[in-house]
Amino acid sequence: MNSNGRLPLHWAALSCIEPAGHLDPYLGAKLAGFEHEVFAVLFLDNRHRLIDYNEMFRGTIDSASVYPREVVKEALRLNAAAVIFSHNHPSGHPEPSQADKTLTRKLELIDVRTLDHIIVAGQEQVSFAELGLL
Repeated sequence: MNSNGRLPLHWAALSCIEPAGHLDPYLGAKLAGFEHEVFAVLFLDNRHRLIDYNEMFRGTIDSASVYPREVVKEALRLNAAAVIFSHNHPSGHPEPSQADKTLTRKLELIDVRTLDHIIVAGQEQVSFAELGLL
């Protein structure tokens, strides 16, 4: 989002979001600079067009409390058909923790298609979809 809270035109006008690799520059720019964990959700329509990017939860240097109920409420409010989860690891280590895997399994239970969960750690990013964790 730009300074007025809107998505940049080149992102808002995307015809379709392809999770693997396509979002690296965008998510890197959004999440890499934080010194605390931030959990964000990209809400997509049924053709995987971006509806909204929302940094829903902020935490400490090594964790963030994420509430699936709040993700569901926002997905329903936006009428989203699919989501991509993303969060940063300020430590710089991109490997998914056991807590990351458990959280993703919980979030997959919502009635919205989960396309990916991407971890941003400095210049590196790890995709749950590419690792076969979804």
